[in-house]
Amino acid sequence: MLERGSLNVLQDALGRLEAGFASLPEFSPGAGDPLAMRSVLEQAATRMQDNYPYFHPLYAGQMLKPPHPVSRAAYALATWINPNNHALDGGRASSAMEVEAVAEIARMVGFPQHLGHLTSGGTVANLEALWVAGRLATETGKRALVLCSEQAHYTHQRISAVLGLRCETISVDGRGRMDVDALARRIQQTDGDDSVTVVVTFGTTAVGAVDPLAEIVALRERFDFRVHVDAAYGGYFPLTLTTEEEAGAAAQQIAAADSLVIDPHKHGLQPYGCGCVLLRDSAVGRFYKHDSPYTYFSSAELHLGEITLECSRAGAAAVALWSTQKLLPLVRGGEFAQMLGDCRAAALDLYRRLRTDPRFVTMAAPQLDIVCWAVRGETLEQSGVRAREVFEAAAETDLHLALVKLPARFFPEISEKYGDAGMVTCLRSVLMKPEHRKWLPEIWKRLDAAATVVCGDAVV
Repeated sequence: MLERGSLNVLQDALGRLEAGFASLPEFSPGAGDPLAMRSVLEQAATRMQDNYPYFHPLYAGQMLKPPHPVSRAAYALATWINPNNHALDGGRASSAMEVEAVAEIARMVGFPQHLGHLTSGGTVANLEALWVAGRLATETGKRALVLCSEQAHYTHQRISAVLGLRCETISVDGRGRMDVDALARRIQQTDGDDSVTVVVTFGTTAVGAVDPLAEIVALRERFDFRVHVDAAYGGYFPLTLTTEEEAGAAAQQIAAADSLVIDPHKHGLQPYGCGCVLLRDSAVGRFYKHDSPYTYFSSAELHLGEITLECSRAGAAAVALWSTQKLLPLVRGGEFAQMLGDCRAAALDLYRRLRTDPRFVTMAAPQLDIVCWAVRGETLEQSGVRAREVFEAAAETDLHLALVKLPARFFPEISEKYGDAGMVTCLRSVLMKPEHRKWLPEIWKRLDAAATVVCGDAVV
């Protein structure tokens, strides 16, 4: 069940890597006691059994996706060298591979010129983008103000607090997207001393909503502000979305953003942690300038250590991402894009089934591959209790979902009955494995059985 074929490929690749250092005097690094190592690894493997089966299609809960075999093997291969991409001295090849891999992501989103690099994840990537926004505000003698939606990731408020920036939330519509009219009203209230950055989320964590980027970019024509796109989750979907879709219209405007964050360790098939930040104006590199006489000596050219806030960074992450993108290029119609299309197709399939089942209450159709639904009840409290019971009953059949608490107004039927003020605990499924498409009938079979235990048979 666990993929092991890449171990043979890794063995061959290790031989090729070792051959590159054949001119060195013979050296045999200590490998430790094999029996002791075997014992410890077996203990570790036993401990790791205390996990949900994140790698299996029946895990359809949180944002967890196994890395591609080539990524896993390339990451392991690099650890035999263990490069550090903070400086060229510590990661010559892996630094060059990072530059190439990041440039391919930039081409995918339409950034012809950029300053960018990998990070340990979306939190640090978003921190760098907002740090640059804050520095630009200070440079012009203004006060930085960050505006994000109520459904934006909580990290933006935390980051703003760390950076000493003001951060306010903007209300969302009934589908979890930023309310552009509310945004316009708030910006109108600012004065000439405010330097505003609007965080546009391309795939919210809770429901996968895509903020109306096209309308926000148009609003920028009236008001001067920066646009930062937090596409940590949904940033790869422009490869598969059509312009007729709402999210597709937003994807067409990503190139107009001032900065962007994407997480290859989500849909990019990478191990944790691998985030990426892109800044459209490479001139902001001036804010990173520093002098470190004890670290850099191998190149007079700009290198990654001079354009990052993080210091030591795993070169293995760059090797893994580069290898994956070589095998699966980031192009429309390619194998990688087809994988994303399968994820979205699985979500739409699940949504159609839920919508016609009277035991469930649905939101609007998913914009990406995240589906949220409530379990029908006589009260909001009963609905929430039933959702938890279905969650537990499904887990008994090895189908693993997630729970989320959402505004009642996200569900028109619930809102009409109970009003907009309440919150409802509901079920959530992140169908981010391409295998979910073929496994959807089995997923539905087990969800139906769990719902029958809690609610009785459906009457369709």
